[in-house]
Amino acid sequence: MEIIIAGTGEVGGHAADVLSKAGHNVTVIDLNQERLQLLNNSLDLSTLTGHCAHYSVLEEAGVGDCDLFIAATQSDEVNMLSSFLAKAAGAKKTISRVHHTANFSLSKTAIAAKLGIDDLICPEHATAMAIARQLRNPGTIALEEFGKGKIFMQRFPVSKGAQAIGKNLADVELPHNTRLAIAECGDEVSLATAQTRVAEGDVVTLIGEVKTFDTARKLFNKDKEKRMTVAIMGQSSTAVWLGRALKSRLFSVRVFVDEYERAEQLAEKLPHATIIESDPTDTAVFAEEHLEALDTFIAVTEDDEHNILGCAQAKTLGVGKSIAVVQRTKYLHLFEHVGIDHAFSPRQVAVNAIEHLIDVGPVRSVAKFEGGVAEVYEVRPSPKAAILGRELRTLELPSQSMIAAIRRGDRVYVPGAEDQIAPGDTVLIIGPYGINEKLLKLFTTS
Repeated sequence: MEIIIAGTGEVGGHAADVLSKAGHNVTVIDLNQERLQLLNNSLDLSTLTGHCAHYSVLEEAGVGDCDLFIAATQSDEVNMLSSFLAKAAGAKKTISRVHHTANFSLSKTAIAAKLGIDDLICPEHATAMAIARQLRNPGTIALEEFGKGKIFMQRFPVSKGAQAIGKNLADVELPHNTRLAIAECGDEVSLATAQTRVAEGDVVTLIGEVKTFDTARKLFNKDKEKRMTVAIMGQSSTAVWLGRALKSRLFSVRVFVDEYERAEQLAEKLPHATIIESDPTDTAVFAEEHLEALDTFIAVTEDDEHNILGCAQAKTLGVGKSIAVVQRTKYLHLFEHVGIDHAFSPRQVAVNAIEHLIDVGPVRSVAKFEGGVAEVYEVRPSPKAAILGRELRTLELPSQSMIAAIRRGDRVYVPGAEDQIAPGDTVLIIGPYGINEKLLKLFTTS
């Protein structure tokens, strides 16, 4: 694939590294010759010194023949203008990096398309979504995006006296549009089968359509759901996106900021959260707010060192889990040594999003469950695939795999054994790690 990247910053430079090593022909444009030289010395790619929003520079880079143009400078306006010019010059696909919420909201309208932008990437938003997925359970966000809010996934313990205890899953009367995906029995984690049995204290992951999800959940757990208590340290846009992502009866959210004016702004943006103007790394504040009882402490300030120290202190003082956002990946190796549970790099998350957008093959992995027990695969069957029109019960899926959902136009549903896959459908499959080739063969063989 012929790829042109505008910008050598955190996202642009990292994207150039990842995509060139993946075998793509990459050209990078930037005004900073020193940064271009550093990339040229370490990677197999081409560079061009110039302003990416100048049409003549884009022409010289060969934008008219490129498969993908990525605008990743520090300026939203430059990125959107250069994407517009690139598409006008003939670029097949354009991706623009943006920071500001107002600009990212363009992705929900026809305006971005009119500007020649196929996709918008916001590292702050992508990072917030990745953190939310980690809190809720791996795979959840991927399923929600696929299911357009019509399908829900939840991980929870099996309660005492639950109706499903001791029965083979095949004998549990689940609503037809729900699936038990994963069962965690002590140290053993496995994909659920018809013979799976659960006991009190096991942990299960359930998938189902929203309208019947609660009915299915009660077969495994009748207890009232416990709310997860979360504290977010920081007033960045990542904090806002994360606060919005955690707007749910499952979360109790407190956001700590250090400016009164910003606290008032966040109170309007996040009415479901408690906004506190103070520093939670102050031990007096920590004690006063009883933060030692938190389930999770998340640091998303613009200062890497403050995020690291805040998370380390929270863990030391008794918080269950800590999550830090860091801009510079050189710090990532430190977290294991200071007790921080998870770290997220916006540039890595953004590049992952870019890779997801350019992966247009029939099979792609869209999420991984913790511990490597399973992956979530999005599959687009070929128009003449032999599996089309056959009842799902007759399909020979890879061992321990299940079809979790089917998207057909605007309809998204959890299928039953008698349902069939039709031409144009997109299928979501949960299965063991690394079955891409098996799925490819099954869903493309005519």
